[in-house]
Amino acid sequence: MKKTLLLVLFALAVASFFYFDLGSQLTLANLKEQQAAFDGQYRATPFLVIAIFFLIYVVTTAASLPGALILTLAAGALFGVLTGTIIVSFASSIGATIAFLSSRYLFRDAVKSRFGDRLKAIDKGVEKDGPFYLLTLRLVPVFPFFLINLLMGLTAIKARTFYIVSQIGMLLGTLVYVNAGTQLANIEEVSDIGSPGLLLSFAALGVTPWIGKWIVNRIKRRKVYARWTRPKKYDRNLVVIGAGAAGLVSSYIAATVKAKVTLVEASKMGGDCLNYGCVPSKALIKSAKVAEQMRKADVYGLQKTNPHYSFKAVMERIQHIIADIEPHDSVERYTGLGVDVIKGYAKIVDPWTVEIQRNDGEIERLTTRSIIVATGGSPFVPPLPGLTDVGYVTSDRLWKEFAELDDIPERMIILGGGPIGCELSQAFARLGANVTQVEREGRLLSREDDDVSALARSAQEGSGVNVLTDHEAVRCELVDGEKRLTVRAGSKEQVIAFDALVIAVGRSARLSGFGLEELGIETDRTIATDDLLATSYPNIFAAGDVAGPYQFTHVASHQAWYASVNALFGQFRTFKADYRVIPWTTFIDPEIARVGLNEQEAREQDVAFEVTIYPMHELDRAIADSATEGFVKVLTPPGKDKILGVTIVGDHAGELLAEYVLAMKYKLGLNKILGTIHTYPTMAEANKYAAGEWKRAHAPEGLLRWVERYHDWMRG
Repeated sequence: MKKTLLLVLFALAVASFFYFDLGSQLTLANLKEQQAAFDGQYRATPFLVIAIFFLIYVVTTAASLPGALILTLAAGALFGVLTGTIIVSFASSIGATIAFLSSRYLFRDAVKSRFGDRLKAIDKGVEKDGPFYLLTLRLVPVFPFFLINLLMGLTAIKARTFYIVSQIGMLLGTLVYVNAGTQLANIEEVSDIGSPGLLLSFAALGVTPWIGKWIVNRIKRRKVYARWTRPKKYDRNLVVIGAGAAGLVSSYIAATVKAKVTLVEASKMGGDCLNYGCVPSKALIKSAKVAEQMRKADVYGLQKTNPHYSFKAVMERIQHIIADIEPHDSVERYTGLGVDVIKGYAKIVDPWTVEIQRNDGEIERLTTRSIIVATGGSPFVPPLPGLTDVGYVTSDRLWKEFAELDDIPERMIILGGGPIGCELSQAFARLGANVTQVEREGRLLSREDDDVSALARSAQEGSGVNVLTDHEAVRCELVDGEKRLTVRAGSKEQVIAFDALVIAVGRSARLSGFGLEELGIETDRTIATDDLLATSYPNIFAAGDVAGPYQFTHVASHQAWYASVNALFGQFRTFKADYRVIPWTTFIDPEIARVGLNEQEAREQDVAFEVTIYPMHELDRAIADSATEGFVKVLTPPGKDKILGVTIVGDHAGELLAEYVLAMKYKLGLNKILGTIHTYPTMAEANKYAAGEWKRAHAPEGLLRWVERYHDWMRG
């Protein structure tokens, strides 16, 4: 109601301005005619004239009415340079701030609900460089000031900052026009003041902050490098530390563009994903799924059977799969691509020098123009009392230690309810282990929506996992040769005996031992980088798990492109890392895949949304495959087909998600997906039917009623 009233008052003010032709009073000719009368009134009652003039200027600026330039000239003609400049400077800044606040009050919420994701990105930029950009615009009168006031009101810049920057930025232009007003008799047209030369001078002035920013950056850069001596020439264009996904892609790109690049890896090529993570876990999941299908073969009209298998053979299969993929990431392949691969430990000794202790004992130093740190992450092990007494494995050690076992551990505890914990728990339970999964949060997969977490829990329990949420691990004990874990739920403790304990509570970036501390590069949980993935040293970059904010192999590869291109060609052009469309999948059965926002994130970010759900039990192919558990959930802005986020639960959800990832990347809406032919019968049709559900919910009911009447009339 208040907003409506304010809009009405504003509309009346604008209408009155034009209805009563007040603009005719704010002309150069009228100002010249009335100058003598104004002078007389000013001499008689100076304070009253100043107050009235000040108020008129504030109202004109606040209501974004034309005439501010004439009023500025009048201030010079009437009050002189000093007094006129002071009056106009404060009146214009106050009026601009009122317009700014009015725009924020009236329109920001509506714009935020309609363009929430874009406005969030703008707000982030304004938070960082808002005063700088505002000052630049204020220094150049070519930009309509009233438009700047209204548009800045839609951002999150603070009102005080807006006022102060406006006061400073408009001061010089105010002085020029007030001074021109003192020579009013010599001015025939406004263009006599705002000549192309003057406007060009102002435009040049607007470049001043950018020049200043460049100088400041150069000074900062020199300060960062001040204690180091730059080499006169370099052995390499790029040195990459770590041969996981980020390191491999970075060195591949460098070699492709004919840069001289060295890749240093202390352990196995391919990093965690190939050797300890993605590849072995998916191989294990496949074996476990086959075992479950045998156990539940009657669902498909076949005779069910309890699977008999060799656990050692399952683990050997996993190692064979790693060996089959290994050549893709091997030293030989990358050497053939033109990468100098060195096996050993790398340490950055200065911004352009990397010392490498080779695995053969030799020590080598290489100078390089740029460095990419891609050292990955390792499993986090909580400081649990008694943990070393009972023994444990992480996702890194699991594959080697379990490969030596003849049989699967009978009683297993998986500590952690995230994606890794869920995947391992379900897989080992399906292979016959008695698995207890312990999670201290109230639900599994806490980053997902409640309904997704509930479905994940149901899937775990359906596979035989004993799920304990809201349970915190307290201590481990070895009692009479038996390994035990004590967990606490509220004030109640429970003791669980086990044969194997798997720690899967998350991963930590590998930060130590690479010279980062000695260089003063900021590290907390990850290496601190800017939008270009550069550290405090502009030639040292980070990518992958060690850089955050996501710990996915595909994100590491994505970051590697930005890091390597900025490292090699940053002097010509730089690219900001783009995290707008990041997909991921939890590979339990049924799979859980997501891209963009889910419901809980949309609420946390105050993004308005609608939810469209298509259940898998309505899909023909899902029915034929007896895979009806799950759904496709799409978030869209109210009344629009733009895709804010998608969660898919079901068979092959990770593959089904790709269509939505592509659509979001290239800003295609649900109408485009609905208009795309999908093969029948496939699981991918679920995407089209979800789009159809959205379309049905937004059918033009009024128009359809008229169409119905038309058809009735056509039938006679």
